[in-house]
Amino acid sequence: MRRVLFLASVVCLAVSAGKAQDPVKVDPKHYKVEFENAQVRVLRITYGPHEKSVMHSHPAAVAIFLTDSHGKFTFPDGKSEVRDSKAGQAQWASGETHLPENLADKPEELILVELKAKPAVAKPAAKKRGT
Repeated sequence: MRRVLFLASVVCLAVSAGKAQDPVKVDPKHYKVEFENAQVRVLRITYGPHEKSVMHSHPAAVAIFLTDSHGKFTFPDGKSEVRDSKAGQAQWASGETHLPENLADKPEELILVELKAKPAVAKPAAKKRGT
């Protein structure tokens, strides 16, 4: 019984690790880290015409489009959607796992500011008695 539970745990960890792939590690051709600290990781994302990535994940982020974008995003369940953005546009992106593809005849480039764990909030100073 212990072996079955252990094997099931290992399989679950392998599956979850496979779903949450870091784009910089699995697709360095398209993803480059420009800046990173404890709060954010800033990625420069570039795709040539009709280039496709691999399945990977991002946490919640803000995307800033440097060029127009016309892309298809395929999700782990096989469903997909087309998304369009204009150069200069900034938009919020919830964290997700996807496989992006540039559907345009032109290259696309954007900056993605990925959010990390929330920084600790400073505790307010204790109030003095009698004040």
